[in-house]
Amino acid sequence: MSLHAILEQHWQRPKWWLTPLLWPLARLFQALAALRRYAYARGWLQQQHLPCAVAVVGNIHAGGVGKTPITAALASGLRARGVAVGIVSRGYGRRSKEVLLLDQYSRAADVGDEPLMLWRQTGVPVAVGAQRFQAAQALLAAHPETQLILCDDGLQHYALARDWEIVVFPAADVARRLDLLPNGGLREPLSRLHTVDALVVSQGSADDVARLRQNQGLPPQLLVCASRIRAGRLYRLNTPAHTVTAGELAGKPIAALAAIARPQRFFDALRDLGLPPVLCKALPDHAELTPADLPVAEIVIITEKDAVKLAAYDLPQVWVLPIEAHTEPDLVEWLWRCWRVRQAA
Repeated sequence: MSLHAILEQHWQRPKWWLTPLLWPLARLFQALAALRRYAYARGWLQQQHLPCAVAVVGNIHAGGVGKTPITAALASGLRARGVAVGIVSRGYGRRSKEVLLLDQYSRAADVGDEPLMLWRQTGVPVAVGAQRFQAAQALLAAHPETQLILCDDGLQHYALARDWEIVVFPAADVARRLDLLPNGGLREPLSRLHTVDALVVSQGSADDVARLRQNQGLPPQLLVCASRIRAGRLYRLNTPAHTVTAGELAGKPIAALAAIARPQRFFDALRDLGLPPVLCKALPDHAELTPADLPVAEIVIITEKDAVKLAAYDLPQVWVLPIEAHTEPDLVEWLWRCWRVRQAA
């Protein structure tokens, strides 16, 4: 078992013998993280400002917590309200180190699977780069009409100045005792939640929101939403117009593949739709895919994130399950109102 796998198990079910070894390292990590943030706050490290509004969608956890569906919902919702939106991302797992603006020729290997999925889902301009400011400059150069940039997964990227910080927090961790890396899965302490502008409890309920408010003593003015994932109509790979309902596939032998952070959520979603897979195959998050990785089955269902990596192949047996994030209260409405206030100032 790899060291990373051992640590992840420890984060979920702490091992008594590991805690005393890792606790001092977590305190060192916490001190360094606090010092870095303080250096930006004091101006010792320079923040770079863009000529348009910036909203960061991030997390204090290491790993996936459901940020990308929130980013997609914000981009689509704001665009529908007439806001010219763009998205910048690091493009985790991509081979290229260049700043790239996505287009119809972009490949997941070059720009990252999540940015490419966001570009296809939302239709808004997307740019990737390790330095988000440079990515945003490239986006604005190509689309000077952009009024608001969403920074996908950039909470700790303090070099980019931001107007609003939106943190996604998994409902499964609301009542758990959490620590910083490497003794736990946090990149910043829970106290960081007090300084953000909005908090989204992913896969959560109103009870989870109330429990998180109480446990962390969150300020009453802080917007805290519960988000749920809703499945859309299944569509054939590379043919989004060819859709079917779950009922049309029910009763047929189905396999499922997912190369995402929490594949069990995807498999459970299929079961909830009445499509229990006879075979589930999970691969590491952001793993490259080829047809050889697919389970052998008459019907294979995959995620939209994985679909962008198989777009170059003709695979008629592959169907894609799209998902959308919905928040209560409405996060899109909140950000739209915040943006209007900024525009009027």
